[in-house]
Amino acid sequence: MIRVGIIGGTGYTGVELLRILTRHPGVDISVITSRAEAGLSVTELFPNLRGYIDLTFVEPASARLTDCDLVFSATPNGVAMTYARELIDAGVRLIDIAADFRIKDRVIWEQWYGMEHVCPELLAEAVYGLPELNRKQIREARLVANPGCYPTAIVLGLIPLLEINCVELETLIADAKSGVSGAGRGAKVSSLLAEASDNLKAYGVAGHRHGPEIEQTLENVTGREVFLTFVPHLAPMIRGIHATMYARATQAVPDLQKLYEKRYASEPFVDVMPADHHPDTRSVRGSNMCRISVHRPGDRDRLVVLSVIDNLVKGAAGQAVQNMNIMFGLDESGGLMAPPLLP
Repeated sequence: MIRVGIIGGTGYTGVELLRILTRHPGVDISVITSRAEAGLSVTELFPNLRGYIDLTFVEPASARLTDCDLVFSATPNGVAMTYARELIDAGVRLIDIAADFRIKDRVIWEQWYGMEHVCPELLAEAVYGLPELNRKQIREARLVANPGCYPTAIVLGLIPLLEINCVELETLIADAKSGVSGAGRGAKVSSLLAEASDNLKAYGVAGHRHGPEIEQTLENVTGREVFLTFVPHLAPMIRGIHATMYARATQAVPDLQKLYEKRYASEPFVDVMPADHHPDTRSVRGSNMCRISVHRPGDRDRLVVLSVIDNLVKGAAGQAVQNMNIMFGLDESGGLMAPPLLP
């Protein structure tokens, strides 16, 4: 039984992590921290978990995190790096669901996240936790940087094309839409029902912090510099990401359907849709699945890839549990096989 601790379990990612872990047969959730909610029972804050968990939020300073085998950090950016050194030195493995260790270049990280990185010595060691790319490294990792939600959907959609070097790397485009839960649980005017409902808007067009993360990951696939035009949008839905990628072929392209089916044939959480199908976000709602379809409109040189995930599951908590399973030699799908919710 793996003894698990959770730092900062009061946000949407935290409650999703709890929902998954409470049905995981190999996990004992030992401690969960929150400064704001210390002393409150988990089920008072999250009544959907009544009957599944009997824990109380505790102050981080009094939590015995070093007694755990693994700690998930489900905190805002900038928090996990303050705990990482102590936990790893104590032999505790750490999965950071935020962005503290995703970008290897400290200067670039500080530019996009607007703060000093206080644990830069671990940036090189941190393994980027996309199992479909780095399963072997994840297995041995002490520190896993869980990918962002947009990067997960976009990178999974582009990997097969980049691995066979058949598209221009200077003209890649990712047009992505996310549900409002991607903005977090904190009170924000832009997340109010009256603001987000019946509305669709782009944001971060001049540059989004997930852009460098995506380019870094794609460059690790190709070994070459990648230029991606990435435009995120806020969609009037609670959860889900729909990413549409455009790439221009540079050479004769093999059968795209077979290419994607072969690449992901052994991946438990990537579903390549049948030819001419279009995945939708509700088909992955509440699940750890990424559904992908690939198209070549008019048989011309422009390729279109559609990729959908649940931003809170495969885009956050579910992928973190998938990484935990790999790290501890468990069934990779442990705790993650619930079918999507419909409607």
